[in-house]
Amino acid sequence: MTEQRFSPINRWLLPEGIDELLPPRAAELERLRRQLLDLFSSWGYELIMPPFIEFLDSLLTGTGHDLDLQTFKITDQLSGRLMGVRADMTPQAARIDAHQLRREQPARLCYIGTVLRTRPDTIGGSRDPVQVGAELFGHAGVESDIEVISLMLEVLAAAGISTPHLDLGHVGIFRSLMAQAQLTPAAESDLFDALHRKASGEIDALLSVMQVPLSVREMLAALSELHGGIDVLAEAAERLRQANGEVQDALRNLQQVAAAIQRRFPALPLHFDLAELRGYRYHTGIVFAAFAPGYGRELARGGRYDAIGRVFGGSRPATGFSADLKALSILGQREPTQSSGIFVVWGDAPELLAEVDRLRRAGERVIWGLPGQIGSAADMGCDRQLVATNGSWQIVPV
Repeated sequence: MTEQRFSPINRWLLPEGIDELLPPRAAELERLRRQLLDLFSSWGYELIMPPFIEFLDSLLTGTGHDLDLQTFKITDQLSGRLMGVRADMTPQAARIDAHQLRREQPARLCYIGTVLRTRPDTIGGSRDPVQVGAELFGHAGVESDIEVISLMLEVLAAAGISTPHLDLGHVGIFRSLMAQAQLTPAAESDLFDALHRKASGEIDALLSVMQVPLSVREMLAALSELHGGIDVLAEAAERLRQANGEVQDALRNLQQVAAAIQRRFPALPLHFDLAELRGYRYHTGIVFAAFAPGYGRELARGGRYDAIGRVFGGSRPATGFSADLKALSILGQREPTQSSGIFVVWGDAPELLAEVDRLRRAGERVIWGLPGQIGSAADMGCDRQLVATNGSWQIVPV
């Protein structure tokens, strides 16, 4: 079967998880891309265009460490150093903020571009998504988290996804409890994995053999059960009341964000999960993800990742989000663009060329009908035709 798949007759096949955009979907995605760039600009986010490939140690710094397995690696023939094809644009944005821009004031950056991954995030997922995202550097307060989450929800609305669900968590809670527990790296890794899977029996078994104070053990076990609606935060405050100040700060942070998002988006369903540890290795605070009913994968995700730019010479607080533009364009309930164009029978009379040029400058889509071609004006996506009538040019319906 494999030999047949890769036989010369099947040279047109693309690698698994790699896709291409054809008309009219490519045009629809481009229309959404332009709309989102305008949206970002209206919020004060400046566009950056990082390179598709750069040195590996830059791509895998800070937030990039978890991307090691996702990154295609090659050797630079000029320097002999390892290079990587970007699997995520967030580390590149952090490098640009810390080393290239070096601003003292908050920096708002946005990007849209293809990334390439060695494997899909989920079964059937894409390995070459078009990543769209925004990052806010230089502000550590809860207000910047609220701004970024609000912008993410506006992006989803612009894509035609009007009823998403928002999941919220805070990795600082688990991180602080781990500091109190003083576990070995191996034990922490085992507990992290069990909590991420919400394997209650396995969590209890692991904690029972660890030298951890009873109060901390109970709080760690509680994390897998602390998920649900807004009431979970009150329950968490009670069950984690013996935790240190960092845990209390994290809970207050979640409460502030939740209250602000509810005021701005009163119809938005909120879900909280204190065992949501995705991105734990690089996130430092609140984490969030948006989902749509009937779609098993997240639409967009993000969180706080302070100090990522330290290795680039600029340690700054940071928060941001990203999404796959391809997925947004497929799932969004947007009005389809109507096929529109003017068909013109081939000719080279000066007055005809001038009229065609005038129409195109006015924003019309004008298509020449080539001599001997197969296909009518309608086949070419045209709803009108340019014809000569009584010595002047007229546009008539097809």
